[in-house]
Amino acid sequence: MAAPLPVAWLNGAFVPLAEARISPLDRGFLFGDACYEVLPVFAGRPFLVPEHLARLERSLKELAIPNPRTAEQWAALIMELIARNGGGDMNVYLQVSRGAEAGRNHAISAGLEPTVFLMASPPVPEDPKALREGLTAVTMPDPRWKRCDIKSTALLGNVLAKTAAQKAGASEAILIDGGRLREGASTSVLVVKDGIVRAPPYGPEILPGTTRDLCLKLAVSNRIPIEIAPIAAEALAAADEILLCFASRGILPVTRLDGAPVGSGAPGSVWRRLYNAFLEYRQRLAGTEPL
Repeated sequence: MAAPLPVAWLNGAFVPLAEARISPLDRGFLFGDACYEVLPVFAGRPFLVPEHLARLERSLKELAIPNPRTAEQWAALIMELIARNGGGDMNVYLQVSRGAEAGRNHAISAGLEPTVFLMASPPVPEDPKALREGLTAVTMPDPRWKRCDIKSTALLGNVLAKTAAQKAGASEAILIDGGRLREGASTSVLVVKDGIVRAPPYGPEILPGTTRDLCLKLAVSNRIPIEIAPIAAEALAAADEILLCFASRGILPVTRLDGAPVGSGAPGSVWRRLYNAFLEYRQRLAGTEPL
């Protein structure tokens, strides 16, 4: 993975990333008491800014952390960070923690000042092999907490699942709970069967996905039927196509699951239509205002 870009933002100032420091008593550091967003940037324009900021607002509200900025202020800050790191393509990471206090207290103290941190990283390079052959994935029990709808930095369950998948030679872990599909360790998951794009409903166990939501909108606009309903684990093995939705990589197909081919074992026609529609949508946004 490429090293992050040199300029970051921390608590009111742009600073060299290598010099950015927080207190060890910050609740984000001690408890994972923080939430975050990752925004892809194409040709200097952050992608799906209103959707990401709306999800940030929701996460902060669920954690009872005051949002330190308006949407317009966030957008201006993100644009300035992009410019200070040279523009072009990148990913912006944005994190808000509850802040630091005088000691380590499980109970939340009143009046804490949120810690705000942003940094930028080079884009994930497009993988021609993934486009040509698809990705591999494995299923495993969901090890995470019960509020996955909050985009919290408490990601140990996701980290362990992703690491286990990589040790098994796979790109992603698809998480199963109670016999039903949830999501990937770092992706949203869609299932295609008989030409219908199926998605599990949102709830406490699933993070609302900005790329997933866009993918479903693109399906509707391209006259591909969609269905929002619980998906049994068995339906994954019987799927014609499985799609992974990434903030940083767009939409990619899974062509092998648990060592067996998905559908024909090659990227399918529904994925190809949605992938092309995604690229066209991204191109249409080029040069427009982020909000």
